[in-house]
Amino acid sequence: MEKTLAVIKPDAVKKKLIGTIIKRIEEEGFEIIELRMAHLSKEEAQGFYAVHKDKPFFDSLTDFMSSGRIVLMVLEKENAIEKWRVVMGVTDPALAKPGTIRHQYGFSIERNTTHGSDSSETAEWEIHYFFK
Repeated sequence: MEKTLAVIKPDAVKKKLIGTIIKRIEEEGFEIIELRMAHLSKEEAQGFYAVHKDKPFFDSLTDFMSSGRIVLMVLEKENAIEKWRVVMGVTDPALAKPGTIRHQYGFSIERNTTHGSDSSETAEWEIHYFFK
C-alpha cells in the first residue's frame, strides 16, 4: 500500500467543505490513517513550500496557506499518489475534469481546495513534515 499527504486548504475549510471532501476520499476507497487540523504559521508554510521559494507565486501561496485552518491527512491505498491526484484534478480548477474536487470547488490555481503529493519521495517528505 502506498501513502500520500492530502491537505484540505484554507479556502475549502472556510467554505465548510471538510466533510464533503472527506466523504469523497472515503468513497474513493482511501484509508485515512492520520488526520489533524492545523493553522500554519507563515514560516511553516514557507518551509512546506520551500521547493517553490524562487517562484513568483511563493509569497502569495504561503500567505494563503497560513491564512486559516487546514486539514492534514495521510491517505493509504494502492497507487495512492496517482489516484488522489486524479480525484483532485489538475491544479487549475478551470482546466480540471468535471467531477474532480478542484473542478467542483476550486476558485483559482492557488485557491484550489486541496493538495496532494506528486511523487513517493515528496509524499515521504511531506508526511514527515506534518506527522512526526
